[in-house]
Order: sequence, then structure tokens, then C-alpha cells
Amino acid sequence: MNVFLISVTVVVAYLLGSIPTAVWYGQGFFGIDIRQHGSGNAGATNTFRVLGKRAGTIVMLVDVLKGYTAAIMANLLWYLDVITQKEIMTFEIVFGLVAVIGHLYPIFADFKGGKGVASLLGMVLAIHPEMALLCIGIFLLVVIASQYVSLGSILAALAFPVLLLLQVFGQKESPLLIVFGFVMFLMVVLTHQKNIGRLMRGQENRTILIRLRKKREE
Repeated sequence: MNVFLISVTVVVAYLLGSIPTAVWYGQGFFGIDIRQHGSGNAGATNTFRVLGKRAGTIVMLVDVLKGYTAAIMANLLWYLDVITQKEIMTFEIVFGLVAVIGHLYPIFADFKGGKGVASLLGMVLAIHPEMALLCIGIFLLVVIASQYVSLGSILAALAFPVLLLLQVFGQKESPLLIVFGFVMFLMVVLTHQKNIGRLMRGQENRTILIRLRKKREE
């Protein structure tokens, strides 16, 4: 095992995650710091609210790509014979989580980042695309029904390890992946503590869909 190459990849994964998409997009195209508007979060949801659908979509896709790219770098190390095939998933999880940490605490934006949901989705798409797509469906159903993005994110994150345990695809899933799933859910809960508090008080922000409907009615 080449410790140097693995260490370099960890650094690259962190730097990838540290790309503050929402901050740079807001500053570059609108001349504002997204962290000073809306919820103050440097993520796709706040970008949708403050800068609109196009900006939010671009930020979300780039953030997903950050997690996905970091995770699949494990395959490059396998191709270079740095790790074995059995170790691919382990390093996909490691590199993906490092990218998410970079998103949460980006070196390029004073260590003030987003909540990491899009980047988590990206790494899950790389590791288990079928389950990722199923969780996206759950997220969309919850958001459409409740109009709360935060609730959709939390329940979709919980669904991932639970559905793995239930073997919904008819196969025994990796114990490591299941443990990672619960860790991921815990991360989402911790980064959404304020949202959970607002949900319990009935003060959470509704999705952009509500505002679009109101504008059409007006």
C-alpha cells in the first residue's frame, strides 16, 4: 500500500470538497456573499432561495460532483495497484467523507461551508447508485408532501441505511456500508440541528416551490 499516494488523494479529496460553489457563484455572478443572505448557509438550498432556480441547480450539481469525484478516486488507486479490489469501497467512503468535511469546513471560504447533503449524495451515487436513486425519490416525495427540504434530507439520509438493512434489492449489503449509512444520517442530523428546532416550532422555511406558486397567483 502506497501511503504517500493515499495521503495525496485524501488532500485532493478535501480540496475538492472545499470548493465553495455557492459562495464563488454568488460572488462571481451576483456580487454577493450567499452566507449573508437567506438562511446564511453556503449550500444549494439557500442558493435556490436567494439567487433562483438556475443558480441553485448549478450549485447543487457541482456539489454533487465534488462528492462523486472524490469517491471514485478510489478506483484510480485500484487501477494503479495502490489498493486491492476489496478495499475500493472502504476508500470510496474515506475519500467521500473527506470531501464532505471539506464542504462543511472549506479552506477556500474561511472554513464556513454548507451542510454537505449534495456532496453526500454524490459519494453515495458513486458507491451505491441504485440506493442513491431510491433515496432521491424518497427525498422528492417528502419535499413535495411537506414542502420542507430539511425534512426531506433527514428522512432520505435515514432511509439509506435502513433500506440497506432491509435488503430491498434482494442482496446482502456490506456491513461497512450500513455503518457508513448511519454515520451519514448522524452527520445530516448534526448539520440540521437548527432546522430540526425550527421544524418542531413550526418555523422552518418552506421550499422555493411555495414562493413560485405565490408569484404565479399574484
